[in-house]
Amino acid sequence: MQIAIDGPASAGKSTIAKLIAKRLNFVYCDTGAMYRTVTLLAKDNQIDYGDMSSIVQLMDEHSIKFINKDEGQDVLLDDQNVSDEIRSEEITNNVSQVSAIKEVREKLVDMQRQLASDTDIVMDGRDIGTTVLPNADVKIFLIASVEVRAQRRYKENIERGINTSLKTLEDEIAARDYKDSHREISPLRKADDAIEVDTSNMTIEEVVAKVLEIVQANK
Repeated sequence: MQIAIDGPASAGKSTIAKLIAKRLNFVYCDTGAMYRTVTLLAKDNQIDYGDMSSIVQLMDEHSIKFINKDEGQDVLLDDQNVSDEIRSEEITNNVSQVSAIKEVREKLVDMQRQLASDTDIVMDGRDIGTTVLPNADVKIFLIASVEVRAQRRYKENIERGINTSLKTLEDEIAARDYKDSHREISPLRKADDAIEVDTSNMTIEEVVAKVLEIVQANK
């Protein structure tokens, strides 16, 4: 079974997808972490985030792997755990540019489809239901207001020791929404057959319950 969870930045995709996968005993795949890892690869090698040929070459020279754990997923770059590094402000603010590169998306989409080909999976991202898994059994599109999403990101940053103002985060999230929804390749959009869930005024457990209800209805 394939469950696709899409939506804009900080709508709760990864949090909900992890919990759904755990409840159903499915494999979890955070596709956004893949793009973040490629962005980190460019940063560490001092490559411009728009330099397609150099970034693609780096992808051929390095490996990205996942280790599923009870609490979610670790991301490995050449066997080094980069799960925390890819959540830095630098990576967050530049991943949209790297994600917009056609050749990067093609390589990662192939990897994502391979992961989903022979297992029950919950996959989250921005183009899962529209591009990566267009025939997914269940498609969820999570949304929330910019203000609510900024508050969530602010709380996460404080827990990580990152001090960025709420206003700055609101501006960054709005800018990222624009970039993600206006990119030429696989823009962020709700699949025609996806079910939209507004998480703005819902607790995590309420969202999980709603998604599980939708999954059960489509089994």
